[in-house]
Amino acid sequence: MNKYELCVVLSAKIEDDERAAALEKVQKYITRFGGTVTDIDEWGKKKLAYEIRKMKEAYYYFIHFEADTTAPIEIENRVRIMENVIRYLCVKAEA
Repeated sequence: MNKYELCVVLSAKIEDDERAAALEKVQKYITRFGGTVTDIDEWGKKKLAYEIRKMKEAYYYFIHFEADTTAPIEIENRVRIMENVIRYLCVKAEA
């Protein structure tokens, strides 16, 4: 099992319950592909470096998880098409 960090940037235009649902959906994708979530780091609402979809702010979440090498690809494929996700990035964490 490798350690990974998934950064998810969610739209600032959605309500709190929709954000929670989107975050829960990402966690379900991780567990669905054999991963285990170890930590979720919520940075809150931050200003974007540049405007994306006419938004200047978004919510940042960093999800740390352990999974096999094939899981990040499958997770990214699902997160990519989520409506409220503006940007995402999954990287392998250093040991």
